[in-house]
Amino acid sequence: MNMINEAKAQVKEMVLRALRELISEGALADEPIPEFNIEIPADSKNGDMSSNVAMVCARAFKKSPRDIADMISKKAYLGSGYFEKCETAGPGFLNFFFSPIWFSKAVGEIISSKEHYGETDTGKGKKVLVEFVSANPTGPMHIGNARGGAIGDCLASVMQKAGYDVMREFYVNDAGNQIEKFKTSLEARYLQLYKDDIEMPEDAYMGEDITEHAKAFSQKYGDSYINRSAEERRQALCDFALPKNIKTLEEDLSKYRITYDRWFKESELHESGAVTEIIQKLKASGYTYDKDGALWFMSSKFGDEKDRVLVRDNGVPTYFVPDIAYHYNKLVTRGFDKAIDILGADHHGYIPRMKAAMSALGVDAEKLDMVIMQMVNLVKDGERYKLSKRSGKAITLSTLLDEIPIDAARFFFNLREPNSHFDFDLDLAVSETSQNPVYYVQYAHARICSIIKNLEDENISFSEYDEEAVKLLCQPEEKELIKFLAKLPDCIDESARDYDPAGVTRYVVEAATLYHKFYSACRVKCDDARLMQARISLCLAVKQVIKNILDMLKITCPEHM
Repeated sequence: MNMINEAKAQVKEMVLRALRELISEGALADEPIPEFNIEIPADSKNGDMSSNVAMVCARAFKKSPRDIADMISKKAYLGSGYFEKCETAGPGFLNFFFSPIWFSKAVGEIISSKEHYGETDTGKGKKVLVEFVSANPTGPMHIGNARGGAIGDCLASVMQKAGYDVMREFYVNDAGNQIEKFKTSLEARYLQLYKDDIEMPEDAYMGEDITEHAKAFSQKYGDSYINRSAEERRQALCDFALPKNIKTLEEDLSKYRITYDRWFKESELHESGAVTEIIQKLKASGYTYDKDGALWFMSSKFGDEKDRVLVRDNGVPTYFVPDIAYHYNKLVTRGFDKAIDILGADHHGYIPRMKAAMSALGVDAEKLDMVIMQMVNLVKDGERYKLSKRSGKAITLSTLLDEIPIDAARFFFNLREPNSHFDFDLDLAVSETSQNPVYYVQYAHARICSIIKNLEDENISFSEYDEEAVKLLCQPEEKELIKFLAKLPDCIDESARDYDPAGVTRYVVEAATLYHKFYSACRVKCDDARLMQARISLCLAVKQVIKNILDMLKITCPEHM
């Protein structure tokens, strides 16, 4: 149950009932009641719920908004429901204030729902595929992949909480230009072990991992491939190294607490004929043409900045074609209702061309969404790390997780919206202070566990939830905390809708802040036994909310710190 929605429904019912009575009595003209809004005011002084009903009704009923608001407030049925007071404010707003009944039921809902609190059915019946990281298997994952992994995995979890049927997928680019470059890089390093005059190609991968693969290949096969054809030698090196790289990707991501439902290989599309088939489908659509010996797609017809080459003049498809086939596979072959890609900042131009391709193929382009993720800067000792994958000096996901806790990595990468730049402070990530947001949240959970244990040591245990006792929670800090806890289902829905798991991360930091504020203002152990039980109930509700969120984000929830 969403207690915020329940309260809004009760406001709507009260208002409509009052208006109908006023119309029936002749106090208002017999006119249709316009649509009106019910919102949560930014300032609690303006009530817990507020409506503009009087203002939108003024024209229909030919009365001032304040007069209509006053008439409604006098008719509002208060006292036995979720509200105890209704006031007219400003030009004619109606402000409603929660009763102790609402606060008590809100706490009870959390305690009774346990690990399911916060879940919604917004996405029920909708299949969603979230594809993220999808790093080229030609080398280790870099810091951008680390951010993409945290965002993608947490977004998938948030959408699951919102009721969607979610699949996590990694697209393995095991074909195409990057694999050819991988082969030539491996070959050059292998030949250098036996010859002195071998230079690395200008655009080769220069990472230490390429050298290590060449040495390992040499240890197994010696110089037996020196006199083989270049094609045979390159393929053998690739067949040796690529599976190792893919296995390393899986291991690093597993360490990062990411498990995929499927690893989809690009080579599957080529082997199945899906790439050739998609070219034929695009030709049949009427949106292709031949120019300079190449096959072009009229993507500009669908809003792209220019047309795109599908097949080069040498007969080889561009990387764009298997990507089209892959997305067609997601949305048509496998029938997902929504495909979401987490992409790097350099992929902005990718969006219009891929949506254009889907439209040309008769697929609803709105089913395909791209989340563009900005770069992140690592900061240590007040200075930025300089990253360069090509020079082999990049901070990889593996080395990052050797330096900082996994909890901090997953949490920090979700502190900002995906499309925002931010500095990742490595020193802050390992600090055990309130300035470290993940430590701050975990400490709130551990503090509650400690409070409960200390009370139990004094033979004070939590009795069964008492709705009447919880009505005693009337301090401002208590009310503010309860109202915020009640917003979790809406936060889940909004984060899923906006593809922004940072919304949940920000929520749990604020929940911890409000709990610490409550703890400082309201003694849990007090002389009034019923009030103490009520405050224990609130502590347990906060504990449940924090645990539910951290579990969702795959972040540990310690009971001792």
